[in-house]
Amino acid sequence: MLTWDQLYTTIAEAAGVAPKLVHIPSEFLASLNPSERGNLLGDKAHSAIFDNSKIKRFVPGFVATIPFHAGVRRTLAWFEADPLRQIIKPEINAQMDYYIHSWRKVTEPGGV
Repeated sequence: MLTWDQLYTTIAEAAGVAPKLVHIPSEFLASLNPSERGNLLGDKAHSAIFDNSKIKRFVPGFVATIPFHAGVRRTLAWFEADPLRQIIKPEINAQMDYYIHSWRKVTEPGGV
């Protein structure tokens, strides 16, 4: 079992960077982007444990053999193998920056 912080830290480490984790409540994000309200306040707003019991019912011999940290490294290698897979979407980066800046304005003394 991995927490969201552990997942993101593992991904960052596989990418060779230090994570900069920012914890922003889903309700706050939904207030900034009402069109995402259903997404943010549904499954993503609650902690959960994901398991593979369903696949094991349909494929009884299934065994997960690749640990998350190794799978992340393999996935990053796949992206890095082809520049066409390495598409940065400036609008997504701008949206994430907006969320972080907005959160810091309400949580840090003097805002940002």
